[in-house]
Amino acid sequence: MLLERGVILPKRRAPLIKRLDELMAGELPISQRARQLLLDLRDEWMDQDRRIKAYDDELMALTREDGAARRLATIPGIGVINATALLAAVGDASAFAKGRDLAAWLGLTPRQHSTGGKTKLLGISKRGNKYLRTQLIHGARAAMAHVAKKATPVGTWVRQLLTRAHPNVVVVALAAKLARIAWAVLRHGSNYDHRAATV
Repeated sequence: MLLERGVILPKRRAPLIKRLDELMAGELPISQRARQLLLDLRDEWMDQDRRIKAYDDELMALTREDGAARRLATIPGIGVINATALLAAVGDASAFAKGRDLAAWLGLTPRQHSTGGKTKLLGISKRGNKYLRTQLIHGARAAMAHVAKKATPVGTWVRQLLTRAHPNVVVVALAAKLARIAWAVLRHGSNYDHRAATV
């Protein structure tokens, strides 16, 4: 709305809020009606922020109260949102015989095309729970650099994979690994131990 009136604002959130407050305190080259509309939009934005914070606080409280969610949240790349989403979707993971089954259910395993005794791995199947798959991929992307620096079995595996595959492929592979680790934590009721997490 302001760009149409020649007012250019930064794209990032914090600078946008700061600049918008400065403009609202000073003289804006807009009509009084446009100013009121801008105030209404800013109030709506702040109300949405308050609602999101309330939901975030509720998820944090749920994670603190639930032992399985607390254990899941200790896995790198699986925070409060992923932990509560995994619990809501799979419960204690008893529906899956092994971790690979959970990763396949989420669509994080490669599709295969076999003919004449030759097996070709294609992209991920993208079957199953799209929201959970997306969240795990985002979590893996956020945690990949941190995990790769660690002298753990998973860190070593990520570093080796990065030498021969594109980073986006490694992110999806790490997301599948996180799903398998989450299955083990849920199924066995154990805590995540980065030293014991195997390839």
